[in-house]
Formats: sequence, structure tokens, C-alpha cells
Amino acid sequence: MSRYCGRFAPSPTGPLHMGSLVAAMASYLDAKAHFGRWLLRIEDLDFDRNVAGADLHIIASLKRCGMRWDDEVVWQSQRTSNYQIALEKLGDHVFPCACSRKEIADSRLRAGLSDHQIYPGTCRNGIAQDKAARAYRLRVPSGDAAIFEFQDRILGRQSQDLSREVGDFVLKRADGFWAYQLAVVVDDAAQGVTHIVRGADLLDSSARQIYLQQLLGLTTPTYMHVPVVLNAEGEKLSKQTGALAFDRGDNDVLQEALLPAAAFLELPLNTRPDNIDDFWLAATTAWAAKFNL
Repeated sequence: MSRYCGRFAPSPTGPLHMGSLVAAMASYLDAKAHFGRWLLRIEDLDFDRNVAGADLHIIASLKRCGMRWDDEVVWQSQRTSNYQIALEKLGDHVFPCACSRKEIADSRLRAGLSDHQIYPGTCRNGIAQDKAARAYRLRVPSGDAAIFEFQDRILGRQSQDLSREVGDFVLKRADGFWAYQLAVVVDDAAQGVTHIVRGADLLDSSARQIYLQQLLGLTTPTYMHVPVVLNAEGEKLSKQTGALAFDRGDNDVLQEALLPAAAFLELPLNTRPDNIDDFWLAATTAWAAKFNL
């Protein structure tokens, strides 16, 4: 139990909304129910989407909710040298790619393939002489070696064929930014994360991350993917779909945010708590009972 380490890793593209709070709450409760550590990491590598001050707003909102992390907050933007080291360690598994998104889509159309986003392997064997590298991709295996399986604590046995369903994926983008898949694997390992609890919208990333963990000689964490909050139109609640901040600075976050988030996670609280400390005690007990911890 004592070796458990979990984390919450939001992107600072705006204030936290209810969907973010549900993910944060699930990871926090799982860590507390295991008597483990819980970390906070700001995933701010997508500089085009970062909003100034959003990271500090996120930290303040979590504190208002009574959530406490067990180490210093980590910003991914301060760790880019670690991603370069990992990229170099991957050696021949990585190759430069000169393709634009339009060229990838056109190549798949010409080949009669339906999914225009899966990379067709154009630059696997080298870049044409009149082209320059735009991005760096990870070469995925083929056949049975491309099938990655893992056990999700909520969703059960999961399987994905990286070759057929994903293709060679980007580790460093054409704009020079580091891709999420590599950064998250490097940082989870560096921080000693043993259990990942996050939204089901990230389930599709798991096989790619497990493959990277294997290539880098890293331990694969235990995964749990919780349901995502949807808006009235059935879309995932997000900043792109107009999700509002749950923390307005002066509102009652217990009544307006924490209790609704616990209800969404189907946590039956024995009594309705009067304060935030009592909420976390009751919610942790309910989480432990729900998952037989």
C-alpha cells in the first residue's frame, strides 16, 4: 500500500471545469484510499493553447477544494531536456518525418484507406531528397507484436493494434513541441507513478504509452479510466465545448462542485458532509468500499 503513487496532470488551457474535477477527484480518492502519495503535474507543453495564469488558477482551485499534493508541483515545460534524452535512447525506433497532415490524408486516399489520420509509413525508410524533417515518429511493430493488452480497473481487459489503429505516432511535433505521449511516459516514470487514474477519453493513449514504457525499460503503471462528464449535447465536457469553471472564487465549491462530482462518480456518502474535510473523509470511505480496497 505504501508504495502507491498517483497523480493529476491538467493542461493549463483554462480554469478547471466539472469534467476536470471528476478526474482530479477520482485520482485523489484512489491515492487516499490506498494510503498513497498524490502528485500534481502541470502539462504545459502545448504552448499555443496555454492560457496565461491558468496554471495558478488550477492550483488555487484544487486548494479551495481541500486537495493537497505530496511533493512540489512539476511543470513539464521545465523538463524538456528529459524528453530529448528519452528520444535519443529510443534510437532506431524513431525516424524523421517530412509529411504534412494534408500529405498524410492524400496518401491514404490514394491507397484506398478509410482513416485519413493514421500515418501510412511514407518516411519510414527515409525522407525524399527534396524534403526536410518536420516531426519525429515512433516506428510501431506489425502483426501480433503490434497488439497491446492491459487490464483496466474499471473497464476490464483492453486491447489495441497499434499498427492498424494508430500507426507510427509523433514524439516531437513539426512545431518543435514535445508530444504528450512521450512526455507523460517520461514524467510518470521520473515521479514514481504506480497508478494512473484518468478520464476514459485518454483510454486510446494507453497502448502507445505502454509500448514506449517497454522500449525505454520502464515499469507500466496500473490503469483506471473513469467516465467523462458530457454536456447537454452529449459531447465531452471541455473548454472547447464551452465548459464553465467550477470555481468562481467566491462560490460554495462543496455544494456546487465536490458533491456533484462525487454523485457523478456514484459514490454513496453515508451522511451529507457539512464541510470540505468531512467530505473527503466520507468520499474516501465510499471510494474504498466501491472498489473493495
